[in-house]
Amino acid sequence: MTREEHLDWAKKRALEYVDRGDLIQAFTSMGSDLTKHAELKNHPGIDLGMGLLMIKSLSTRDEMRRFIEGFH
Repeated sequence: MTREEHLDWAKKRALEYVDRGDLIQAFTSMGSDLTKHAELKNHPGIDLGMGLLMIKSLSTRDEMRRFIEGFH
């Protein structure tokens, strides 16, 4: 699977959790899935997201959706 294919797959899975309102699992899923691809395993978005969670900047569905959709 290419980097882009894997990233799209990870986003899709994470957004399913967002749609269900499980924002923590959405973030956890995204981070876990990124680590399963050699080119994405050290993506800076994982650490950024953790920081945003800690300061409650990913506390709504819209915030989490924008964050996940913003991964490149």
